[in-house]
This record gives sequence, C-alpha cells and structure tokens, in this order.
Amino acid sequence: MSEYSSPLTAGQGGVMTEEAGVITGDLELRTVSTGDGVITAKIRYQGAGEWYRVRGGACKIVDDRDHAAVHSLLVGVLNRPTG
Repeated sequence: MSEYSSPLTAGQGGVMTEEAGVITGDLELRTVSTGDGVITAKIRYQGAGEWYRVRGGACKIVDDRDHAAVHSLLVGVLNRPTG
C-alpha cells in the first residue's frame, strides 16, 4: 500500500466530487494504492478533515511503482490556480 498527498489550487470549474459536487480553491489531493493495483483519488479543502472521492478518480495499474506518476499527472491536471 502506498499513499501520496499534494496541495493544489482548483480554479473556475474546480474538481468534481462524488459527495459534494464541484469544489474549488485551495485543496489537497490524496491518492492511495491498495496494493492490488487499484488507485483511488480523494480531495479535500486544505486543513479540513473530510475527504471527497474525485469523480472518475479510480484506476488500476499493473505495477505499483507507477503510482507516483499517476499522482503527479492528477496534480498537473487539477492544479489550475488561474482557471
């Protein structure tokens, strides 16, 4: 099992979650690999306690070493401080 966490800023359009709909602003992304190749992405407002599942934020990888790359790609796509 591995876990990565990164801060990001979601601008206009935000990040769609399963539980809360679209959230914007200063956020934190966490991806967790359960060891069976499934990665799940969750997001929360920075400093908040409650995590929300990112819509479409689960995938299966062949090699757990790819988890870091998947996390980095998600941060790159979701971090849009200027919109």
